[in-house]
Amino acid sequence: MLAMEQHNHQEESCVPPGFRFHPTEEELVGYYLARKVAAQKIDLDIIQEVDLYRIEPWDLQEKCGGGRSGRGARQMAEEEQSSSEWYFFSFKDRKYPSGTRTNRATAAGFWKATGRDKAGMSSRSRGVIGMRKTLVFYRGRAPNGRKTDWIIHEYRLQTNEHAPTQEEGWVVCRAFQKPAPNQRPSYIFPAYAAAPGLGGYYDARPWLHGQGGDIHYLQS
Repeated sequence: MLAMEQHNHQEESCVPPGFRFHPTEEELVGYYLARKVAAQKIDLDIIQEVDLYRIEPWDLQEKCGGGRSGRGARQMAEEEQSSSEWYFFSFKDRKYPSGTRTNRATAAGFWKATGRDKAGMSSRSRGVIGMRKTLVFYRGRAPNGRKTDWIIHEYRLQTNEHAPTQEEGWVVCRAFQKPAPNQRPSYIFPAYAAAPGLGGYYDARPWLHGQGGDIHYLQS
């Protein structure tokens, strides 16, 4: 029993202080979202489920930082309290039961898609593994909403960029506020450990067979 408790403690303590969750786009789609859709175990419970239609963007930090299991995941949440971007899973539903438009309205406003979706290419297979949609938050109600600086990159699994958009199902999102013109972005050392997306000194991504990297988006 004591040995088991020590083993569990070691598993929970696997994330050293100072590590940050900073996944590449390929890791978000190829590991986290793929495993979420397939109902497979994810190594570290770091990405929470969020109902995007019941929460305002300015409440995402508190929501995405809570409810994680294990000391390692909770520690990661504490490290991210000063982060400027947040990650979460969301289940899309339709605006109307018989329609094809996705419902993205909240109590205070709505998310509006901007530009065309971009196809994401795997750095290993060079094939399409997902699509990225950019959403901007507007206060108020369409068509008279006021644009804000809140942005979401919404990623979905898709192996054909010309296939019809799937309006229901799990997506993984990266939410952030567009920085002011004079605000310089912070630098995070781009290596990985313990689970895909953790900054550190050792690349431990067997699921990519040593061929990790960002998704290469096609201009459409």
